[in-house]
Amino acid sequence: MARIDLIDVCKTLSERDVGRRGSGSSAGRAGPSAATSERADAATFSIQHLNLRIPDAETMVVLGPSGCGKTTLLKIIAGLIAPDSGEVWYDDVDVKEVRPGDRRIGMVFQNYALYPHLSSRTNVLSYFLFRKKTPELNEMARAKYQRTSDLMGVELAYLLDRKPTTLSGGEKQRVALGRCITRDPAVFLLDEPFSNLDQALREKYRANLKVLLKQFNITTVYVTHDHYEALILADRLAIMDRGSIEQVGTYEEIYRRPENIFVAKFLNRHVGGVPISLVEPRCIPGNHELGDVLVGVRPEDVEVSREERPDGMCGVVAAKATLPLMNAAMLDVRGEHCEVHAEIAGDDDYPPGQRVWLTLRRYHLFDRQSGARLGSRPAIPGDRRVDWSVPTSPAVDQRP
Repeated sequence: MARIDLIDVCKTLSERDVGRRGSGSSAGRAGPSAATSERADAATFSIQHLNLRIPDAETMVVLGPSGCGKTTLLKIIAGLIAPDSGEVWYDDVDVKEVRPGDRRIGMVFQNYALYPHLSSRTNVLSYFLFRKKTPELNEMARAKYQRTSDLMGVELAYLLDRKPTTLSGGEKQRVALGRCITRDPAVFLLDEPFSNLDQALREKYRANLKVLLKQFNITTVYVTHDHYEALILADRLAIMDRGSIEQVGTYEEIYRRPENIFVAKFLNRHVGGVPISLVEPRCIPGNHELGDVLVGVRPEDVEVSREERPDGMCGVVAAKATLPLMNAAMLDVRGEHCEVHAEIAGDDDYPPGQRVWLTLRRYHLFDRQSGARLGSRPAIPGDRRVDWSVPTSPAVDQRP
């Protein structure tokens, strides 16, 4: 087990670097570079002054859109890519001072990276393959192989005499995970290992992996763009965008207290729905003095009524989408100067064209220029932000 600290890490990848490494998920929009002007001109992706702590024995899921730098970050943690500046520490030891063979890293790649000419059994034991054979090493390999087989169960056993070229995606994933476990790592690094599987297998192996991680109680970094996967696996989330960590916390903390508009719009618990609606302050009755901000409201914080309300926002239902997994529906309500998405019960009847009034139980205030969240109404306990002196609108209740 280990605590991992990334301290002021900077890394710029040029087009040549990206092409050579084939890091398709790493290449993103161009960012500022502290390197020479020639290198800056060729830069396609940049991580600048990134700081992140991954606590000992926790599963940290790095969640972000494709191209934000998740895989590059994982490779920097593993020591596969050296940062241009900054440091990566394992338990207060700079990873540069630790030989690769002593870092005790177990990594599962997106493409599994198995040896195609070797049996699955030999792939699982590949950690011992290139070491001088001794009775002690053979006994260690036998013990670790037995432990891995016990943890993975019969689902691994029947694959061991087959070569990777004869295995399905799910079977390759099991062998790759078995190889990772056999190394007895101090750190697990997983790069979207379920992205090549169908939905049923993804559901199954996510649950299996969650059980394994609890058994190991091991420091784990898992990168993905799948919100549902992040919700299942993460002890803690790091939201990433264009080479920067935007926010770190539990799923609930980040959803309730988004640091900025990007995080609020990206983190979505309503599959198929809109995570947040952004409206002008003038659209909210009684709140004309909020200043140069945008108002963000989650769909579940909008109350819909057919009855006219003097403190409500008037609009017309433009569309209705059902969310069968939640026994709910999402309304797209459009007013004169705004568009708001509201979550309602699945059996509520609000057909398109229906005139409705909306009241907001809670909403966030974002700076129009920087996108940073300035506060929420009603205030969220523990929020240390701007103390808004404008009285709360009657449309907003006082529940915490």
